[in-house]
Amino acid sequence: MDGMVHAVMDSPIGSITLVGADGELSGLYMERQRYAPESYGERDDGAFPDAVEQLTEYFAGTRTEFDLRLAPKGTPFQQQVWAALREVRYGETTTYGELAATIGRPTASRAVGHANGHNPISIVVPCHRVIGTTGSLTGYGGGLPRKRFLLALEAGTPALL
Repeated sequence: MDGMVHAVMDSPIGSITLVGADGELSGLYMERQRYAPESYGERDDGAFPDAVEQLTEYFAGTRTEFDLRLAPKGTPFQQQVWAALREVRYGETTTYGELAATIGRPTASRAVGHANGHNPISIVVPCHRVIGTTGSLTGYGGGLPRKRFLLALEAGTPALL
């Protein structure tokens, strides 16, 4: 965790911890999020002002795209899936199978699901926009109530957690 810092911000879905180094965001974690690291480095709540501002605008419904320096850590396959996730537009959804086809691996929907679940920069890399083939809400590292909230926010019908 050398050089890593973290900042904590409040949001409508609870506290969000932003993690990174040198101004690059490598993690965004919600409370009780699956696959969150055990340690985030030194706390500096002023470390990611652009991310805090953009997330605040997102939750206010005035931002639909993020413009942040990202540095997620993962395998080449995970990086490919996370890049494809960033192409899923605000207010839209995709399925694991569609995402697998997008990256040229149409039979890899389970592997795509695994990579999606290990996305370290949720919300900004919008893994919440991936749903089951039948339209059902499938697993989400931050919990299904948060996924439901984020999808409703993007649909213009905010739901309570």
